Amino acid sequence: MLFKTCSLVFLVRNIVKSSGQRHLKARTMATLQEIVTQLREFAPENLAEKWDNVGLLVEPRNTTSPITNILLTNDLTEAVVLEAREKNAQMIISYHPPIFAPLKRLTQASWKERIIIDCIRHDIAIYSPHTSWDSVNNGVNDWLAASLPHEPHLCRPIHENPLNMAYGSGRVCKVSGKPLSESDAVQLITKHTQMNCAMVGGSRPDENRMIRTYAVCAGSGASVLKGVAADMYITGEMSHHEILEATSNGTCVVLLGHSNSERGYLTVFKGILNDRLNNRVAIHVSESDRDPLQLVLRESADKTNA
Repeated sequence: MLFKTCSLVFLVRNIVKSSGQRHLKARTMATLQEIVTQLREFAPENLAEKWDNVGLLVEPRNTTSPITNILLTNDLTEAVVLEAREKNAQMIISYHPPIFAPLKRLTQASWKERIIIDCIRHDIAIYSPHTSWDSVNNGVNDWLAASLPHEPHLCRPIHENPLNMAYGSGRVCKVSGKPLSESDAVQLITKHTQMNCAMVGGSRPDENRMIRTYAVCAGSGASVLKGVAADMYITGEMSHHEILEATSNGTCVVLLGHSNSERGYLTVFKGILNDRLNNRVAIHVSESDRDPLQLVLRESADKTNA
């Protein structure tokens, strides 16, 4: 009798344990279609610029397989694909589209082609939002605009999207409260974007102008920022002559590096997507993704001549 009772208890425990494991698995996965639907609800693909290539760019063979791990990245490189495989990610959300210009072939000769081949081989889906994230509320440009203090109603798109006037490219904002000195504004920007430095074109060293208005455009922002009346431009990159034009018109320019003006948003979006998926999927921000350009400081004269 005791043996039967013990066996029954053991059986019940196994059933409960198995049921809990099934519940855990069910809670920590989603289908590709569910995730894509949430991505499109957050940032509709028709908000992207006409020249852009957004959406689901690589679809796995089995679209009903569960997604348990997602990797977020700004740029999709071979190192990031390797990281995705190591993290057992079935999906990569790459802000910049790895397929932009049409591909005429898939060979091992090009790193971009190798990336696509590798993802197809390992059934890894690729989704790219790019400029749809720039346009939408609580997207990349709103994150970059949050570098400086402002009220939401004091910040609007530079170029409004015809589908929704609340969306659009770039942002032009008014500093809330007291104006900021140029140097204080730069410190706030580098802190917000988690950068150690920024390239600044503006006042002479003996000047420290006050910033009352500013305009932002993540990435390469010159075409969006051109002609915008603001005390400061915040973007990733501009050409030499575009900087000269802006500073000649009295606008301070803060350059963070193309992807450095975007990458910090990935952590924000991780929280957004977690909420939308009810924490059913493990979402990782890539540790391999980084700006291709690194700042190298000149060594001291004594060390150089040693």
